[in-house]
Order: sequence, then structure tokens, then C-alpha cells
Amino acid sequence: MLAEIDKRHIWHPFTQMRAWCDPAHEPLVLVGGSGAVVWDAAGREFIDGNSSIWTNIHGHCHPAISAAIAAQLGKVHHVSFLGTTNEPAIRLAERLVKACAGSPLTRVFYSDDGSTAVEVALKMALQSWQLRGHPERTRFAAFDNAYHGDTAGAASLGGLGAFFDRFAPVHFRPVRVPSPADLEAMPAAEAGRIAAVVIEPLVQGAAGIRLWPPGTLRALREWCDRTGALLIFDEVLTGFGRTGTLFACEREGVWPDFLCLAKGLTGGSLPLAATLTTEEIFSAFLGEFEELKTFFYGHSYCGNPLGCSAALASLGLFESENTLGNLQPKIGLLADELGALASSPRVKDIRQCGFIAGIELQAAPGRDLDWRAQTGARVCAEARNHGLLTRPILDTVALIPPLCIEPAQIRKAVAAIAAAIATVLPGR
Repeated sequence: MLAEIDKRHIWHPFTQMRAWCDPAHEPLVLVGGSGAVVWDAAGREFIDGNSSIWTNIHGHCHPAISAAIAAQLGKVHHVSFLGTTNEPAIRLAERLVKACAGSPLTRVFYSDDGSTAVEVALKMALQSWQLRGHPERTRFAAFDNAYHGDTAGAASLGGLGAFFDRFAPVHFRPVRVPSPADLEAMPAAEAGRIAAVVIEPLVQGAAGIRLWPPGTLRALREWCDRTGALLIFDEVLTGFGRTGTLFACEREGVWPDFLCLAKGLTGGSLPLAATLTTEEIFSAFLGEFEELKTFFYGHSYCGNPLGCSAALASLGLFESENTLGNLQPKIGLLADELGALASSPRVKDIRQCGFIAGIELQAAPGRDLDWRAQTGARVCAEARNHGLLTRPILDTVALIPPLCIEPAQIRKAVAAIAAAIATVLPGR
């Protein structure tokens, strides 16, 4: 019944709805979850190998996060952040700044999701240059295969043609570069027009779990310092422990001028995003009202107290449950289990960064799959029969489980992928 109503009325994201609405298709109706596991309306249980689109950190229905939300529900659900403030938002800002100790990041601007966190950074960067007497800095540098969200500004930075090309007429045109080395070759006059460089630190998620070479962030920081450009780190995927440290940029000891956070900020419970920036950027916006230096940007649910309460609880769990310390042996176990897949002639490459992994498939050694055959999607569909729920990026199977997953569940998840590959791509 629910599935039929869904097919009649709902339009799902990133989904070809003709196939979804086909009478033969059985939508997976998820009704519950606990820890690293979810279950559907038929009572089938699955390991959440996709962390519910890369958001879940400590597990589904964690009692500490549930209790924090419930406590706030008894006070107030939502209040405007335009002209008033609230305690959870205040305390979360303090906690986020403390989490970035040793960095220049001291100011927090709230929004709703990853796209809007990036939009905030872009608009702040652009306006800050205008206010500081450099209106010529209007260009943004972004990388090939980048993904920073789907709102117009964030999508303008995107380098994945299938997602963004058809909307190009309403996008601004970034300076597109393959790597930081290409920035080094940029003429000084062109570099002087760059407002900011935007990157997904350590790993490009939607590009197929593509890893940046070590030292990339350091090289970018040095180039920005030399040329005066600002640096934006999109940690929507990589933040909150995914790479083994709280933030990916800590792996290279580099801090940006803007840090964009979302997805795991609330532990995967409620929508919330934050853009952190420096006191230098913030001070450029200070003045009298008639000077029009105000940052005229915001959303109805900025600083929502329910979301901020959930985020505070999630950050508290990193300490009380020693999340990052307990994660380190799991990262090693995941690498060992994935290593056993590497010998398969159907596996072209395995890429791992902390607790983010991608298994790229192939038809045979030296022969790629036809993307139109949707082999990655078929492997993920077959993995459900072995108790694993995850999604592909074309023919790369992503495995990004909640950080709370147990060792036995890691082994089961990788075994499910191996069994699914053997079924969909049989033979040697």
C-alpha cells in the first residue's frame, strides 16, 4: 500500500522515476533503525552501508541524540534566528569553534544543508572582497569532477557533466583546474581575480571516491597565501570522523578560511549546516546600517534549536564514547577486508580514505563496463539479498558505514559486496 502511494505521488532525488514506478519495481520502505542497522516494512534487516546518504555517525536512534531532541521539544521547536537567538545555537557555535582549536575559525553561520553551507561561503567570500576594496576578485577556482551541491551557486562549481551541464546557462563559470599544480601555472593577473578556491578535502565523493594525493591541501594553502585568494573546504562528506580525524583537513594540519559542514553535523538525525569563517572575514561586514555592509542572506530555519540540540549531543558522543579512538582499528579492519576483494578480476580499483571506501568494478582486466548497463546499481541491489544496503556511483560501489558499526558487521558488509559481484559478474 505505502509503495503504491509513493509511486503515485512522490518524485525521488537522483532517480529515474520511470523505472521506479514500473509495476515490477518493489520500493524499499524503511521503517526503523538501531545502531548500524535499518529494517524495512517486511521485517528485513540491512547493514546501513551508505550511512543514509553519508549522514549517520553514531548509529540510528542513538539514545543520547534522541534524548537531546526530546528535551528541546519540551521547550520550543523553532524560533527565528533573524533578530533573536537561542541557547542550543549559541552553545553549538562555541563547541564547533572549540573543535577547531588552533585554527583561525571563530565565527559560525547556520543554514540547512551542504549546498547552502557552500553557498554561504561563496557569497561571504565575494562580498568580503567588495567590502575590502577588491571588487576585481570575482572568480572561483574549482576542480575537475567536483561536487559541492545542487543549488545554483554550489552547482556552478560542479565538474560532473551528467549532473550540471544542462543547467550551465544559469551558472557562473568557475576557473576549472585538474589539480593544485595547474594553479601554480596561472598568470599573476588571473590569480589576482580569484576570490576563493573550493575543494573537497582528501577525497571527492560523488566523483567515485577519488583520493587527492598527499600534500594537496598544504599546496593549496600555500598558493592561496601567496596570491591572496581565500580557501574553502567543503567537508560535508569528510567531516565528523569519516577520514579518521574529526575534520579531514586535520590530516594535513591545514585550516581554510571557510569550513563548510552538514550531513554528519547532527549525527544523521535532523537537517542542519554550518559555515565557519575567520574574524578577519567577519570584521569586513561590520559597519553602520546605511553602509549596507550587512550579509543579507539567511533561511527560515537557520539556527534551529532542535537541530542544534542534536548536533551538541552528537559532538558530545565523540568524547563520551571515544568515537575517533575506537574507529582506528575499524579503519584497519575495513582495509584488510577490502584487500581480499582486490584480487578479483571484476574489481578495477579499491580506494579508501579512513572510513570512506569505493570499489570500482570492471568487465575484465583492462576492459571497463558500459555505464548504461548500470552494473554498479545491480550489484548494490543484489547486496540487499545478503543484508547490505548501499548505493553506487556509476560502477563504483560506495561503502561508507556509520562509525559505530561493529567488526562483525564490517566483515558481513564486505562479504555481501563480494557475493553480489560474483552473482552479477560471474565467472573469471
